[in-house]
Amino acid sequence: MTDALFAIPPWVPVLVATALIMVLPRKLGYALGLLSLGWVVAYSLIVPAGQVEAVFLGFDTVPLQVDEFSRLLGVGFGVLGSAAVLYAYAVGARRRLGAFALGYVAATLAVCFSGDWLTLIFAYEAMALASTLLIWEFGGRAVRRGYRYALWHVIGGSLVLLAVMWHVAETGTLAFESTGLSSGMPLLLGVIGLGVNLGFVGLHTWLPDAYPAPHIAASVFLSVFTTKSAAYVLYRALPEADGAIIVAYMGGLMAVYGVVYALLQHDMRALLSYHIVAQVGYMTAGIGIGTSLALSGAMAHVFNNILYKALLFMAVGIIIYRTDTEDLYELGGLWRQMPITAGAFAIGALSIAAFPGFNGFVSKNMVMDAALYEGHELLWLLLLVGGLGTFLSFIKLGYYAFLHGPATTTVRDATPLQSIAMVSIAGLCVLLGLLPGLLLDLVPAAPADTSVYTVSNLVKGIGLAVAGVVGFFIVRPTLAGFGHIPDIDRLLHPGGFYLGKGLVYLVTGIFAIVDRFVAGVAAWSYRFGADPAGELTTLFERIPDDSWLASLSPAEHGDSTAHLRADIGRTMLILTALVTVVLLLVLF
Repeated sequence: MTDALFAIPPWVPVLVATALIMVLPRKLGYALGLLSLGWVVAYSLIVPAGQVEAVFLGFDTVPLQVDEFSRLLGVGFGVLGSAAVLYAYAVGARRRLGAFALGYVAATLAVCFSGDWLTLIFAYEAMALASTLLIWEFGGRAVRRGYRYALWHVIGGSLVLLAVMWHVAETGTLAFESTGLSSGMPLLLGVIGLGVNLGFVGLHTWLPDAYPAPHIAASVFLSVFTTKSAAYVLYRALPEADGAIIVAYMGGLMAVYGVVYALLQHDMRALLSYHIVAQVGYMTAGIGIGTSLALSGAMAHVFNNILYKALLFMAVGIIIYRTDTEDLYELGGLWRQMPITAGAFAIGALSIAAFPGFNGFVSKNMVMDAALYEGHELLWLLLLVGGLGTFLSFIKLGYYAFLHGPATTTVRDATPLQSIAMVSIAGLCVLLGLLPGLLLDLVPAAPADTSVYTVSNLVKGIGLAVAGVVGFFIVRPTLAGFGHIPDIDRLLHPGGFYLGKGLVYLVTGIFAIVDRFVAGVAAWSYRFGADPAGELTTLFERIPDDSWLASLSPAEHGDSTAHLRADIGRTMLILTALVTVVLLLVLF
């Protein structure tokens, strides 16, 4: 039975659902999408490890590989994808959105279940295309932001492709190796290219720009698949033995940078988007450290982030769905009217802030402990500051949305289907926090004696929570006075626009010069072929000093035009020679 299941890659049923959701009745189409993702969970849990080999474009490839890492992400993406499809249906998402979302999920699954770099690249680019369509589907402001999103991912994907080509040229193989991409330029290009999808500081602006723009259901999908699959690919790319400490410190910088900008946001989805940068920072730090504890903590954090980040986008989406308000300062007192949404948000916030008893506490402390054990105190401090900033941010969001003042409007709470989607994910956040062994049994290479519920970690978690509450009420008046705080996109967006505009002018100007030159030569060649004598006479007449030509007497030398006439064969020979010279000049 399992052999028959293994023969069908897990993304195939999702692709089938992607096509059928566009033609079936909406309820049936979404139900089929839900079933296809439930099947992905079952596939990931029961199918044994193995791989399928094939020849593609003349290369030996492994289009399907089931191992511990792909199994972990398959379960996470399948569980969350099922809840996200149910949520999308419950908030009234159109069939087209459902199709783009399922295509996006299918491409991400193909990334995680690929066994070679060529297959991964094809799936990686399909993922970028599907996510762009998912953003564009909403129209309005999402269109322009989707273009910027696409541009960023074209750049990142191109760098990854170049890295893989360089790697293959040096090693002669497309297979994943334990040493990752070849050291030197392939590894550097690969890390920078992946840094786009991961949201490295300086390459992150597409995230808070694009994710608040589309339909609220699209934001739930977007918050999960791109960045977490990129963390998996980063694990594949980096040398497994010694890690890359520079990458780890970039993760620490992301953790601090993300929470600082999240704390300054008014737009709720922009706040959550900056926290994606911060949370991926912990994953990046763990992968960069490279020890067994760090890697298992990073991958556990990938799984946990899939759950609580989507839960937070769901809860905020319900607020927007009911109030039609994105600005958290325009809200207040909603917990009385939206207790289910408030409870789901509270669990998501405690999970992302790593409060004891919730799943984020387990994986975040694994990464931080690994940093401390390896003597990277500064990195540990950066991650700690990121943890404090996370408490501050979500206390702020929860306070202004649910607690501050009386309710600003009369609204209903989440519908039963919306509640089921949120409560199911919230329950997993609590379950995996109280029983971390359930997750660690799935995490590859997790040390057998892993224990994060130590006295020091408990004191740290509770201490950060207390410091967050006290700190928020100290800085609250100052935060309320901030308007929009520009990020580096204030420089990157106009800089990129004018750079692109300048390149367009440069390329089109050069093309125009070359085009006029080639067209002129072609026209002259045509005239020369028709009347060689006349053209040469015209050419000689343009020479300033033509006294030598005037000294020639037609009486002595006969009719000059008669001697200049050429037969058709000689004309074609001369014309061919001229065209050859022109082409050589243009091409070289």
